[in-house]
Amino acid sequence: MRFLISALGSYGDVHPMVGLGTALATRGHQVKIITNPYFEEVVTGAGLELLPIGTREQYSSISQDPDLWHPLRGPRLVIRWTCVKMLRPIYDIVAANYVPGETVFCAHAIDVASRTAAEKFRAPVAAIDLAPALFWSVHDSPRMSGTLVGRHAPRWANRLQYWATDKLFAGPILNGPINGFRRELGLPPAERFFSRWFHQVDLILALFPDWFAAPQPDWPPQLRAVGFPLWDTGGETQLAGDVQNFLDAGTPPIAFSPGSANRDAQPFFAAAVEACQRLGRRGILLTKYAEQLPDHLPASVRHFGFVPMSQLLPHTGALVHHGGIGSCAQGLAAGAPQLVRPMAYDQFDNSRRLVRLGVAEELSVRRFRGPTVADALSRLLDSSEVLDRCRQWAARCDGAASRAAACGALEQLAQSRLAR
Repeated sequence: MRFLISALGSYGDVHPMVGLGTALATRGHQVKIITNPYFEEVVTGAGLELLPIGTREQYSSISQDPDLWHPLRGPRLVIRWTCVKMLRPIYDIVAANYVPGETVFCAHAIDVASRTAAEKFRAPVAAIDLAPALFWSVHDSPRMSGTLVGRHAPRWANRLQYWATDKLFAGPILNGPINGFRRELGLPPAERFFSRWFHQVDLILALFPDWFAAPQPDWPPQLRAVGFPLWDTGGETQLAGDVQNFLDAGTPPIAFSPGSANRDAQPFFAAAVEACQRLGRRGILLTKYAEQLPDHLPASVRHFGFVPMSQLLPHTGALVHHGGIGSCAQGLAAGAPQLVRPMAYDQFDNSRRLVRLGVAEELSVRRFRGPTVADALSRLLDSSEVLDRCRQWAARCDGAASRAAACGALEQLAQSRLAR
């Protein structure tokens, strides 16, 4: 079979999709990854074919947009770029690579084009959803920035706010461009994009385990939670010598990562350095953008660019991060206590779930300062209960099994559609 996999976003979005692609390729399938050429080395390094969309310069431009990490303006920016501006380019790529009877579309959570192409060609399509925040349950409601939905809110209030989000937030951005394009293709209009249309696919692969987010009665019936894929190139490489040397030189450091696309993390790193000094702990600062760092780092704190978390985190004392689902998963798999500073997107909901599992604390952007970071880390590191919970959940993380389960579900989808 041929699988066209879209990977829209940052490393936290691309790595799971490439990991899924490598697993499918080892089972004899042809796999092509649709993503920005900024991630060319990740895709081709895994032995997969890249179908590029946009340019490296466009990715860099978006990562530098001051609205990117705003709780409301950030999602609006991303939706306009991925769902509107990339609609026709991705559709054209998908259409050019579609082979009738042999192709399965694997659509990233907010990939509009692959879903539209699947309707047009009547081809099998699976949605690949990385985090549970996309499933708007009135029972265990996701924690969404700017709303009052929640586990303890009345169900009618949750339904009202979901309707308002679709009607007043997503609708004005998506309705005209998407439905205008659908009319050109002879397709009926789509309605209630996030609460309904995005889930109208043959299969929903949820790349998280049910113990991280228990299935709810009103989740889509075709959803299958297969677990964290935990692929980040770490299984293919060894830690760089300078990283390994620093790890070997003392006690396990605390890792700090504000998000791979974050270029506005100066306060984050300043607080990280101060917290390490207050605690007398070593630290590792992870970012490709060194201009965000303090001018002078103490000898006990080192900066590195991209380092595979699957290789790094088992050697650290704790992980401090933004709440991206990839960081959450790698932290759980490594058995590391986590301190989360969510800013936008699914990060607030992911953070809530980590806290519920007993492995994390959360600090708001406003409270994320050296003293409060040090206090929170001290509580996490000194708690035997937290460390026990970390070991408990780490034992339940199996990336290879999750990727195999995802492949099996996709193969079953392909076979059932071909049989029809």
